[in-house]
Amino acid sequence: MTTMTIAKAINEGLRTTLAANPKALIMGEDIGALGGVYRVTEGLKAEFGADRVMDTPLAESGIIGTAIGMALRGYSPICEIQFDGFVFPGFNQITTQLAKIHTRSSGQLSAPVVIRIPYGGGIGSIEHHSESPEALFAHTAGLRIISPSNAHDAYWMIQQAVACPDPVIVFEPKRRYWLKGEVNTESAGLDAFSAQVLRSGTDATVVAYGPLVPVALAAAEAADQEGHSVEVIDLRSISPIDFDAVTASVEKTGRLIVAHEAPTFGGLGGEIAARISERCFYALEAPALRVGGFHMPYPVARVEEHYLPDIDRILEALDRALAY
Repeated sequence: MTTMTIAKAINEGLRTTLAANPKALIMGEDIGALGGVYRVTEGLKAEFGADRVMDTPLAESGIIGTAIGMALRGYSPICEIQFDGFVFPGFNQITTQLAKIHTRSSGQLSAPVVIRIPYGGGIGSIEHHSESPEALFAHTAGLRIISPSNAHDAYWMIQQAVACPDPVIVFEPKRRYWLKGEVNTESAGLDAFSAQVLRSGTDATVVAYGPLVPVALAAAEAADQEGHSVEVIDLRSISPIDFDAVTASVEKTGRLIVAHEAPTFGGLGGEIAARISERCFYALEAPALRVGGFHMPYPVARVEEHYLPDIDRILEALDRALAY
């Protein structure tokens, strides 16, 4: 076991991939000599060369379009979008081309492109640098979407994303880049597209992913001090969602709370709540509840702590669920 930050774990996962797969390459803005804004690709250009770790123009549509062409020629491109809000110039390429090539060609073509997107807030920035657009992409069939919450998962999930024959978007929680954890570099012990129960409980299930997982665990710990047993599930995969794991948990606990940093309105929490309400109607002892951000542009740094879902908001939802 090795202790490293999430950023370092992704870096090591990319290094392992580049070393093992000669067709793999990384492309993005300032990822070469600079090592990326968050230094996630630091040292990779020096080790693998400028033809494997390529700085691109400031043109997200061009980055994605080029990656699609390279994937069709047998390469395994890994694109970095510098900030979450910068992905929208490439939105058309992702949703109308990348996501549909396999189906459009009746399965004859595949485009195994990986798109890395640092996302979420908590870094003292504003809109375009603190977005949570995962629901926009999850609504598009043909894309796989994952989000690691810890260093071990980050190390293996980036490798599994590159090995996947489908296009994969990896949403990396930027405010957790410096969160340290143990990484077993010898054994994955995980499937990037399956959920994991991080904490067992009997009174309620809290489902989270990416940056909200540490908050959910802290809320469960606080609830335990008040005599409530909370089960915490890390989804890992946003599309597809491992509904079987969530169903099994809710059938045991009878209550569901879905927490994510993105706005509650139109967020993935609504889909999860609806699906589990259908599956677990006779097991639920309270309505499925959602905890998320507000339906507004991301606020200025001085008030973002009031925008981001925190322990108190999850505990407040727990109190409401337990009141039924």
